[in-house]
Amino acid sequence: MGRRSDHSRDEIRRMALAAAQRRLESGGLPALTARSVADDIGYAVGTLYNLFDNLDMLVVHVNGATLDMLHDELAPTVTGKSPDSDLAAMLAAYLRFLTEKGHLWGALFEHRRPGDSAPLPDWYLAKVARVLGVLESALRPLFPDDDAAGCAQAARVLWASLHGICSLGETGKLPIISAQSVADMANSLVENYVAGLRVRQVKPRAAGE
Repeated sequence: MGRRSDHSRDEIRRMALAAAQRRLESGGLPALTARSVADDIGYAVGTLYNLFDNLDMLVVHVNGATLDMLHDELAPTVTGKSPDSDLAAMLAAYLRFLTEKGHLWGALFEHRRPGDSAPLPDWYLAKVARVLGVLESALRPLFPDDDAAGCAQAARVLWASLHGICSLGETGKLPIISAQSVADMANSLVENYVAGLRVRQVKPRAAGE
């Protein structure tokens, strides 16, 4: 393919990210190659590598955009009125996102950088923290004002546990351990986890009475 100069560097970058996102949405990681993205935008493969160090970094940038989309879906569910209602709404939004954007969701967790030789960029980790921050906001009323660290840890434990259920559902392995649906198991997890957090916060006060 001949050299082109129809677009600015920023425009080509946006085009490449959009094309890569479409590829992921339609077929997941196996559908995404440097050649396919280059062909989609009408530029040479070498042009892509002038914008991204390698294909893995292109995926990291698309995953970053997915994290932004997920944040924007979850953030409006936290009203501060009740952890129970907020978490129920957040879970419904999360499961809806998984259903509608399954391949993009999968790429967040399936993508492995070769040998994990380089840490993820700080900007990417900030996006992860922003998504987890939404869950922390919903859980915050269940913790004392001076226990932000405990709330952050609880958010990460709950998120990881939900991911396990959702991953089993996505791979068709959930029926091996339960006849319940992903939604039923996820709701049960959240309800019981929140109940446990409430009990743990009440016990210290009861002991001192």
